[in-house]
Amino acid sequence: MKTNTNAVLRCIGGAVSLLVMSVLLASLAGCGNEAARMPSQENFTATTNDYLAQRGHVCLAKYEWPIKVLAGSREPDAQQMPVLEKLGLVTGKDVVVAPKDTAATAQGREYALTDAGRKSYLQVPVVIRTTTENITHPADFCAATLSLDRLVGWDPPQTRDGRTATSLLFTYRIALEPWAATPEAQQAFPLLARAIQREGTMQMRLGVHLTQRGWVADELDAH
Repeated sequence: MKTNTNAVLRCIGGAVSLLVMSVLLASLAGCGNEAARMPSQENFTATTNDYLAQRGHVCLAKYEWPIKVLAGSREPDAQQMPVLEKLGLVTGKDVVVAPKDTAATAQGREYALTDAGRKSYLQVPVVIRTTTENITHPADFCAATLSLDRLVGWDPPQTRDGRTATSLLFTYRIALEPWAATPEAQQAFPLLARAIQREGTMQMRLGVHLTQRGWVADELDAH
């Protein structure tokens, strides 16, 4: 029985070629990963853009609805909710309110989101950092979205307990919801007005750390 030597060699040659190609592709992938892990302007710009695309919302700390306000209250909600109602984002009704830490009741108003208001109520996690813990809210009422203006710089990366991390400094651009561009909204929410005024100049800090696939914002990868 004859063996087709040329056919065997072609098969062997094809297998070798496939093996070489696989090794080459793996090497290129490894080089790509190493390039993505470098502390560079390009990599940190991409990391910041990725973070802002997911979490770059300017929100107003209105996590849970409806919101109840005591009559005569001087709390921020007492001034802000009527403005949102005037803008068509919430609707209010008179209710009996039970103040916190007391069994007494009092008159007040309850505000619920309208269809227009629900468009600004984003189901995106909001992380609030305190000195003792991080508190995550599943949603918030948001007025604008940030994008990267300029990556200013970063601290030298430090490795501790096997984790390499640094923090980035950047300035931002801000895109407002139509209602947030009104003078009434900016007067009712001074922090929003300040964010608008400091567009392109205010430096924000973002903590990032190194993973196998490159640099990731701490807030997006808490593990």
